[in-house]
Amino acid sequence: MRALIARLTRDTFLRYVTASALALGVDIGCFWLLVRLALPAAPASAAGYSLGIVAHWLIASRAVFAEGVALKGTARMRQKALFVLSAFAGLAITTMVVGAGAELGLHLAATKTVAIGLSFFTNWLIRRRIVFRRTAAFA
Repeated sequence: MRALIARLTRDTFLRYVTASALALGVDIGCFWLLVRLALPAAPASAAGYSLGIVAHWLIASRAVFAEGVALKGTARMRQKALFVLSAFAGLAITTMVVGAGAELGLHLAATKTVAIGLSFFTNWLIRRRIVFRRTAAFA
């Protein structure tokens, strides 16, 4: 267990996976709650994903890419804007995939799973190479 924890703390990608899993919990929890409250699947997915974005910034900027976070001023605002823009790419993917799956009558869990995978890798690449480029790398 100690070896796993040590590797997790050294490996940027594993920390990102962990942060994403936590944010995903926020996303999915909100999504299913809203679906149960009779909100259509696409807007419920967008709302859940949006709350997941907030959770992800809080975790990623403090525990994943802490060394690459701009400290203040214009650089910090630019970084937050880039993070949000990357999230919009994932949001668009998530909303389109879940919406299309719902329209086709596919199981929501299956379409949400596909959306999660596509969104995850899109965001990882953007955030690693653009948003937090100074320190993000496969450690």
